[in-house]
Amino acid sequence: MALCASVVRVTAPNPGIMTGPGTNTYLVGTHELIVVDPGPDDAGHLDALAESGAGRIRWIVVTHTHPDHAPGAAGLADRTGAEVLGFCARDDFVPARDVGDGFELQGRGFTLRALHTPGHASNHLCWLLENEQMLFSGDHVMEGSTVVIAPPDGDMALYLQSLERLLVLDPPVATLAPGHGSLIMEPAAALRGIIEHRLGREKAVAAALAHAGRATVDELLPTVYADVRDELLPVARKSLWAHLRKLESDGVARADDRADIDASWAPTP
Repeated sequence: MALCASVVRVTAPNPGIMTGPGTNTYLVGTHELIVVDPGPDDAGHLDALAESGAGRIRWIVVTHTHPDHAPGAAGLADRTGAEVLGFCARDDFVPARDVGDGFELQGRGFTLRALHTPGHASNHLCWLLENEQMLFSGDHVMEGSTVVIAPPDGDMALYLQSLERLLVLDPPVATLAPGHGSLIMEPAAALRGIIEHRLGREKAVAAALAHAGRATVDELLPTVYADVRDELLPVARKSLWAHLRKLESDGVARADDRADIDASWAPTP
């Protein structure tokens, strides 16, 4: 699907509880192309990308190395000869070039700039298409659902800081193109809504812990995430742990062992 003159979206056939309709892959450019997030190593999907690129794909970039975003990079590179770029080698993803915050990839008529946005993953990059002010947000911001923050690689404090960073970009982001779901046409409102939701959940965690006096993640989960469907509770469990670790960093909570999701937590005296 063409989103504008220089961006086409192809959704991978991997729908699910964590991926929504599937992983969004974006082809960026007109004469020479960048592929953002090739998705899973699915032959049909990679063939479709190569066909859509019609010999113009020069670069492949990933937002992060989770299995629904990066594994297709090697297969697509084999099909196209494109250079693979990412934050670092991890999770069987091996870029030809490591890139970080502020890196710019310039093609004919466009510039794509990397923004390091840790939180969901420590190696997460958002990619800003500067001529359109369209941000390819990977799993940093998704349409229609919140993002799991799973320690130890996931970090709630860094996640909130990364969201705040996007709010103060100048010029501001005009459109968010997420890794899952549809375009987000009001980025500032979406970002503020996510921050408000996360801080509200943090208050609920702190209140539940104060009421319990001492509790584990699993003991707090039914109270803090009473609004979440049962099939999503294993994911919510990880985010609850991330909230507790942030509260510990803020001096509000303490744990027997913050590295153990099964540890007992208590409010700080």
